[in-house]
Amino acid sequence: MNIIDWILFTLLALCVGYLLLYAIASKFYRAPRFPDARTFRRFVVLFPAYKEDRVIASSVRSFLQQDYPQELFDIIVISDQMQDATNEDLRSLPIHLLIADYRDSSKAKALTMAMESVSGEHYDIVAIMDADNLTSPDFLAEINRAFDNGARSVQAHRTGKNMNTDISVLDGISEEINNGIFRSGHNALGLSAALSGSGMAFEAEWFRKNVRLLETAGEDKELEVLLLRQRIHTTYLPQIPVYDEKTQKEEAIGNQRKRWIAAQFGILRHSLSGLREAVSKGNMDYCDKILQWMLPPRLIQLAGVFGLTFIFTVIGVWQAVQGMGQEWTAAIKWWILSAAQIMAMLLPIPGRLLDKRLGKAILRIPLLALTTLGNLFKLKGAYKKFIHTEHYENSH
Repeated sequence: MNIIDWILFTLLALCVGYLLLYAIASKFYRAPRFPDARTFRRFVVLFPAYKEDRVIASSVRSFLQQDYPQELFDIIVISDQMQDATNEDLRSLPIHLLIADYRDSSKAKALTMAMESVSGEHYDIVAIMDADNLTSPDFLAEINRAFDNGARSVQAHRTGKNMNTDISVLDGISEEINNGIFRSGHNALGLSAALSGSGMAFEAEWFRKNVRLLETAGEDKELEVLLLRQRIHTTYLPQIPVYDEKTQKEEAIGNQRKRWIAAQFGILRHSLSGLREAVSKGNMDYCDKILQWMLPPRLIQLAGVFGLTFIFTVIGVWQAVQGMGQEWTAAIKWWILSAAQIMAMLLPIPGRLLDKRLGKAILRIPLLALTTLGNLFKLKGAYKKFIHTEHYENSH
């Protein structure tokens, strides 16, 4: 029993230690403040939209209010299986509308189609938004300043715009934990920030060359691999909010997590072949990313740490009652690990979200953990399959 105890403890301690390290580092990160840009760069802004009739028009109208020279940014909406009325509404706006002509919908195909449609145009920066995203009027200006100071890849601060259900509260808090650990925490220690899937921008020529290499439903993770292999650093810009609709229903969040887990495990298998080269060339960013993708899904890790803490505490107390010595003291290390796990989760959460809603929402975690565990047995084919998350009316 002691051997099993220590094996399980060591494995989980490594996982918790990884998260805690970057959670602590995130508290020392300061948003980069760039001087005014010397050059106004030209942007192309992509909005892939699959069955997004409820939100796309309002998102685009909002983005058109950017405080940036209008002649220096073009918006492209890639309409995939949207209604004729929605498309007509979009055509009335000063944007470019593309109607998808590919089979088997995917965001990667939409992005590729958009870049092929402007192959003869010169752009300096490509920005990618989701159909439900809203942002601040200085989004393009801030990104332009970052690129004027040498950035080639940036990730804005995605955050929840709806906190109307327990599930959306948990989803929004999960996003903020990711922002702290995998973005600000990593940047604080000199490593590249993870991409979020939207609210991100890249050097246009680089993106034009690399977008055609995307093949799966985890296109943001594929982009990360391409960036890290080419040693292109991603800068996190927490001062630029990108409001993203958070999942409101258990079924939807289950499908969403299934897609994410499949993408993580799929890209891990694909990327392991480059680990030896990364180690030999000292590419610490790439090595760190492999370690990151080896971590178990966070809900499962939570269930594992707290569940085993309870089990080994019960076993230790039972042994003590039976007069088998002080074996119960072995559970102390599990209590410490549980405390470290809680700290790793709490540190990145903004103070404004630590309220009664969080306490109520936490009660839903055990069921979500079981759902996530069940999804581990349903991943076959999900890595390359497009799974759509339904959105509702824009509100902020």
